Amino acid sequence: MTTGPLDGIRVIEVGTLISGPFAGRLLGDMGAEVIKIEPPGAPDPLRTWGQAELDGHHFFWTVHARNKKAATLNLRMEAGRALFLDLVEKSDIIVENFRPGTLEKWDLGYDVLRERNRGIILVRVSGYGQTGPEAHKAGYASVAEAASGLRHMNGFPGGPPPRLALSLGDSLAGMFAVQGALAALYRRTVTGDGQIVDTALTEACLAVQESTIPDYDVGGVIRGPSGTRLEGIAPSNIYPTADGSWVVIAANQDTVFRRLCAAMDQPELASDDRFVNHVARGRNQDEIDKIIADWAVQREPADIIATLSAAGVISGPINTVAEVVTDPQLLARGMIADHWDERVERNVKGPGVIPVLSETPGTIRYAGSSRPGQHNDDVYSGLLGRSAAELDQLRTEGVL
Repeated sequence: MTTGPLDGIRVIEVGTLISGPFAGRLLGDMGAEVIKIEPPGAPDPLRTWGQAELDGHHFFWTVHARNKKAATLNLRMEAGRALFLDLVEKSDIIVENFRPGTLEKWDLGYDVLRERNRGIILVRVSGYGQTGPEAHKAGYASVAEAASGLRHMNGFPGGPPPRLALSLGDSLAGMFAVQGALAALYRRTVTGDGQIVDTALTEACLAVQESTIPDYDVGGVIRGPSGTRLEGIAPSNIYPTADGSWVVIAANQDTVFRRLCAAMDQPELASDDRFVNHVARGRNQDEIDKIIADWAVQREPADIIATLSAAGVISGPINTVAEVVTDPQLLARGMIADHWDERVERNVKGPGVIPVLSETPGTIRYAGSSRPGQHNDDVYSGLLGRSAAELDQLRTEGVL
């Protein structure tokens, strides 16, 4: 039975925390065999991350390390490098998120890896990329979001640009890294050769910024924070309701705006010169927002959403995670998934596998490992054929 479209692909993941391991998780979700390598005695700090705690355990790791085998290996030692190259010979993709030059310092640069396996694909995720004047710098998502201009657009006008409540830059870089890995896998079917996939946190944050660069280049526009709306895109905002909660209403497209006006029993607004088209509404954004807010605040959120949905207007609640985990649509799609966490001997909920493929969907086969090196025997004996005595010796030497 296949486990997804990448069944038969082997990935070796080195590095810690979020961006590289996030890429490894996505590849594992799609069926790849992912071997997560941690230095002996220095486990990935992500094992202890997460805001909830149960019996001393945290749960960022449960989801982020799912579908991965846990192996320990000291890449700073000659015997560790030799084992790593043996793994390279039997693998398809290496994922790393060290500072550029780290693998080369250990004599494990791409040229060395390619000598052992000409088809190996090296996915490299770093703060600023493998080249350029800042390539040597370490990078975190918070800095990348700021340096790329993404954070400048977050928050409210006149206020400091706050950070998001998650490491968006890491996730974006992980997704772009996987996109590159899949493209490299396809190219390898033609040429037989691997290549380097060079992904930077800053560039991943830059890539999702819509028209900010051409707007500045052509018109000198520096897009800033706009609070709960986007400047010039109207109506698309959050509006208060009768019970004090908020709903999102997005009707900036002309046809949808006409439906909104009819649903509010104010069809004349659609032909008002202030609101007659997208450009006009953008210039009169405050006025149309006030009209919609005055309408919404008299109604309960469920009534607003039902009325607008029936009219073909895009709207929805602003859910907390408490509502998300019971959302009927997400549940029907399998997007709130159980992970059996053997550390606490219970299922722990997490996100499902995205995207959904019709013929070879990905799967969650197991949650993150309960301890570093849990699958050492599988990896080094089962895959590389090392004997129990050899593994005992390597443990004594600090290699495993």
